[in-house]
Amino acid sequence: MNVRMVLIPISAIFACLVAVAGVELTFELQDNDKQCFYENVPVNTSITLEFQVVTGGQYDVDVTFEAPNKEIIYKQVKTQFDSQTFTSKIPGVYVACFSNEFSTFSHKIVYMNFQVGDEQPLPGLGREISAFTQLQSAVQEIHNHLSKIDDYQTHHRLKETKGRKRAEELNERVMWWSILETILILVSAIGQVFIVKNFFSERKPLHINSKM
Repeated sequence: MNVRMVLIPISAIFACLVAVAGVELTFELQDNDKQCFYENVPVNTSITLEFQVVTGGQYDVDVTFEAPNKEIIYKQVKTQFDSQTFTSKIPGVYVACFSNEFSTFSHKIVYMNFQVGDEQPLPGLGREISAFTQLQSAVQEIHNHLSKIDDYQTHHRLKETKGRKRAEELNERVMWWSILETILILVSAIGQVFIVKNFFSERKPLHINSKM
């Protein structure tokens, strides 16, 4: 049995575990701030831009995607999330910008996934014609499933973080509203006590001295 033929699918399994497709990051966008990301892209290359506002304000940002010739390929105003795929018509540096300039006090946490090009096949697959073709296909299928699982986990973490932040904000609002209601009840109770006490307070009679 050829040892190399055995090592090819095994190495492919390890490669699919460590392979990273595209660039994913989460960054903080301050109020009245704008951040741009630059990527050098060849011509006729697939570009996927995915983003989501995780926390902050109304969960919205302004997004623009610009070609090297300054053409605006994509633009959204006060959007929460989106995913778009483009094909580069000219080579050069493409720019994705996220703006929070319309906000004066709330900062945002933004998730971005910027992928350039199609996913490359696993190393070693397709180079050898052997009886391991079925195993190689299984390895490729495992790789595809792992990529989907990683994507699902990422979106699940984003939803969990967003939901937890909303719950914390709601809890804080309920707490302050409860404190305000407590203060109003105390003020009302004290006011009623003074009013009732004033009703039942004994008034001294008014004496008028008249000279005969």
